[in-house]
Amino acid sequence: MSDVRKWRASARSVAFDVLRAVSDSDAYANLLLPARLDRAALAPSDAALATELTYGTLRLRGYYDRVIELAAKRSVDLIDPPVLDALRLGCHQLLTLGTPGHAAVYETVELVRGAGSRSAVGFANGVLRTIARTKPGAWNSRVADASNGGDDELAALTSHPVWIVRAFRHALAAEHREEELDDLLAADNEAPRINLVALPGLANVPDDAEHDTYSPIGFVSAGGDPTGIVRRTGGTVRVQDEGSQLAAQTLIAAREIAQGETWLDLCAGPGGKAAVLAAAAKASGARLVANELIPARLDLVRRAVEPAVSVVELTGRDGTTIGDEEPGEYDRVLLDAPCTGLGALRRRPEARWRKVPGDVPELSRLQAALIDSAVKALKPGGLLCYITCSPHLAETRVAVSDALKRHPDALRELPTRDVVQSVALRPLDLAGDPAQVQLWPHRHGTDAMFITLLEKI
Repeated sequence: MSDVRKWRASARSVAFDVLRAVSDSDAYANLLLPARLDRAALAPSDAALATELTYGTLRLRGYYDRVIELAAKRSVDLIDPPVLDALRLGCHQLLTLGTPGHAAVYETVELVRGAGSRSAVGFANGVLRTIARTKPGAWNSRVADASNGGDDELAALTSHPVWIVRAFRHALAAEHREEELDDLLAADNEAPRINLVALPGLANVPDDAEHDTYSPIGFVSAGGDPTGIVRRTGGTVRVQDEGSQLAAQTLIAAREIAQGETWLDLCAGPGGKAAVLAAAAKASGARLVANELIPARLDLVRRAVEPAVSVVELTGRDGTTIGDEEPGEYDRVLLDAPCTGLGALRRRPEARWRKVPGDVPELSRLQAALIDSAVKALKPGGLLCYITCSPHLAETRVAVSDALKRHPDALRELPTRDVVQSVALRPLDLAGDPAQVQLWPHRHGTDAMFITLLEKI
């Protein structure tokens, strides 16, 4: 076997390993892949290939399943999971990466053989050769023709569940920009740039770095594994999406900080926004309570805030009860509420295949309970910054509207758009209610982060 084939097989085996863990164990690719790459000690080019194979296959899984069903003449539900994951990986190479057919077929069949599915080797070989004989554009047409038309065709070709396509359409329509739906769905299938944040007062954006488009404390990774710079800087530089950076800075910039303020990050895991808040608190004489109920996520928060730990108190309480336990205690509360995560499908592509419409009502009830707790925990005149990494209307506009109805004499909206624009390096193209900000991957190059500021009257 040639050296080229060896490294390609190694990259494929790492990607296949992660795909199997995502399918079998509900693993998160963004957490598992770095560990697998480190263990495999791949060269940078090999690691880049493994990364593209992993994320590209996960993003386009829905489309590839339609192709596989046409080529195999059977439902993917009837294909053994290890074989199906290998076929998806082969599809990505054949239909998107342009890998030569013989190489993609051979290596994918070897993955099937290595997974112990010897009886499926012939089946996998036949399906992949069928796919390889037809050009990618022709598969597009075949998938479209086999769909039920309308939203099902759009969902199939853009590799999104139908319910997410409809949720995105409704969210864009609320801004009178429904015509941007195709651009949004396409953006979800593009690999995002790796953004880094220099914690304010603790680190600076390097002079030779490409600055973020909007965040004054962010910059773009120059390539390679960003964990090296995180380690070298002792965590004062971290990986963080630009939209997440803007969300944390919105609470900080909403009004001048008074000495001795007490802040609460109600659902702090995994700690990115808490790290920004902690740095700002350290620089301004404030104190931050970072709360996270789930122990594993609380450990991530602990590591994230280490550079400013002197002003941080970590707690592992149920966020829905903190308002009753500590009424009127906090000057500012950040509520980055648990949500469907539909705004981060570029970075966590497997989320689109895990969430179902039935998740939304349960999450909405939790979001409402957390908002109510945050309102109780605020001092009179205190600020609440409500954030979700989702554009779903039930988790954004409706959640805020319902909160205002539940607390008509206790909450009022603030001009969030003005605050965000004051933070940003250049004007953002924003639409809709000026008291609410919805960021978009296709329009701003960020995760689809929703931000709103509320004041306790």
